[in-house]
Amino acid sequence: MLNDKILMHFHNPQNAGDLPAASHVSEVANPVCGDIMRLAIRLDSGKIAEARFKTQGCVASIAAGSVLTCLLLGKTPSDARAITPQEISALLDGLPPASFHAAQLCVDAISAVLGEED
Repeated sequence: MLNDKILMHFHNPQNAGDLPAASHVSEVANPVCGDIMRLAIRLDSGKIAEARFKTQGCVASIAAGSVLTCLLLGKTPSDARAITPQEISALLDGLPPASFHAAQLCVDAISAVLGEED
């Protein structure tokens, strides 16, 4: 069962779409469920100034992408890498166990878009 917060972010996703001025872009997939997330960010003065996502997947993955982009704004790359799947799930008032993969997909997208550099 999906809660109201998940459904709100699914029906009204924040920061969805392309980011033409992106400094970093990545695309990750979950091979088990088939969800795909494209994450684009723009760094300015060492912080994430903009973030956009596109997700092809389940309701939970779209909602998690929405929460992720809001969470990333203003963070340094190091702070962004510290985001956990549990944190994303908590911001959605808890993902059901069968949908927790959506939060992991977000963390995978952060790792892919930022790599190990600062």
